[in-house]
Amino acid sequence: MVADHRTTRRAVFAAALGNATEWYDFGVYSYLAVVIGAVFYPAASPAVQLIATFTTFAAAFLVRPLGGLFFGPLGDRIGRKRVLAITMITMAVGTFAIGLIPSYGAIGITAPVLLLAARLVQGFSTGGEYGGATTFIAEYAPDRRRGFFASWLEFGTVSGYMAGALLVTVLTGVLDTADLHSWGWRIPFLLALPLGAVGLYLRLRLEETPVFTAAESFGEAGAHAGPAGERGSHRLRETVVGQWRPMLLCVGLVLVFNVNNYMTTSYMPTYLSAVLGYSPTHGLLMALAAMAAMLLTVALVGRLSDRVGRRPVLMSGSVCTVVLALPAFWLLQRDTYAGVLAGMLLLALTLVHFSGAAPAALPAFFPTRVRYGALAIAFNVSVALFGGTTPLVAEALVDATGNPYAPAAQLMLAGVIGIVAVSLMAESANRPLPGARATVSARDTDGAGPAGRGRPSG
Repeated sequence: MVADHRTTRRAVFAAALGNATEWYDFGVYSYLAVVIGAVFYPAASPAVQLIATFTTFAAAFLVRPLGGLFFGPLGDRIGRKRVLAITMITMAVGTFAIGLIPSYGAIGITAPVLLLAARLVQGFSTGGEYGGATTFIAEYAPDRRRGFFASWLEFGTVSGYMAGALLVTVLTGVLDTADLHSWGWRIPFLLALPLGAVGLYLRLRLEETPVFTAAESFGEAGAHAGPAGERGSHRLRETVVGQWRPMLLCVGLVLVFNVNNYMTTSYMPTYLSAVLGYSPTHGLLMALAAMAAMLLTVALVGRLSDRVGRRPVLMSGSVCTVVLALPAFWLLQRDTYAGVLAGMLLLALTLVHFSGAAPAALPAFFPTRVRYGALAIAFNVSVALFGGTTPLVAEALVDATGNPYAPAAQLMLAGVIGIVAVSLMAESANRPLPGARATVSARDTDGAGPAGRGRPSG
């Protein structure tokens, strides 16, 4: 199959925008936590308000595996495009709904209940988003450039988080406390609906992925013969039981990826302010600087994984997680801005290995007929158990031990698990996806002879 470069770029942009919307909400909610706590839990102390706000936030992680279990097999049955359109608009509506919920002072206990309901809708839809987006890009991209194209999904992730954090920073700076608590906090959530509408429009304009279409035409995708209930149970059994080994490897790789991810993007601002005593603004700016560095390098790492392979890049990231964790936390505690920035950049350097190579490596664990479902389930189980709990575990370790280096031990353990997972996985760079024909770019084909009909030049 020959991949059209223009269509592939449109597919990448549409998928990355959805991921940006997901992490935009993450950034907005995280940095408005104090305001949300005051609006929805005004009778509680500030500490309890934060705990309640983050408990509501964490509830979304609990339903993500359910979303993966629902949307993943559905995407293998009816197609990636349709399911990604559903997750896109559901996620945007859930975020938009938070901006419409009246305060506790207006409707009482119903307000935090509605907040929890909106967060559950977001978590459920997110369960089908990342696995579908990575599958969508991987099945559009040519084999020799899959790492580069898939890395733009993480560019969308970091961009969305930064956009949410920056918008909250601006609103906090220009509005007084009364206006921010009254109506200003709603603005970022309300903006999610038009952003989601743009993403939905872009996704609906795309065709189904050529890999899925080809598999469906050969009877390798779509519905199985038999009653609907039998088809569903057969597909779920084939997805979970038939793919148990690659799913375990996927869980291990996602574990080291997301422990690094949530440690750097979510926990570090809290660590710098609560543990090391810096101002909250300082922690936010240092986290944003690390993410800006990732924006500049993630696509380069994706391209590197096309040249040298996914396994060397992911192994390097896992080794860096073990080797650089202690030096990074040592630098964070030097009590200088330069030291903190250097420590954050070390963490970002480790994380970008996974952000650049993992989006192309993860879909290659599974064959076309179960790719969306197996990836969505494995990814979201790992994120719910290990990724979303990273800040909580890190803070608990610091509180229990009194040692500010305790989160480094958490990173090092994740790195060891990553080394094992990468050692056992097969190389997938410059190879067709399992169950798919070779996909080449039109730039890689010759103009005459058999090579002009889709064989890679060279």
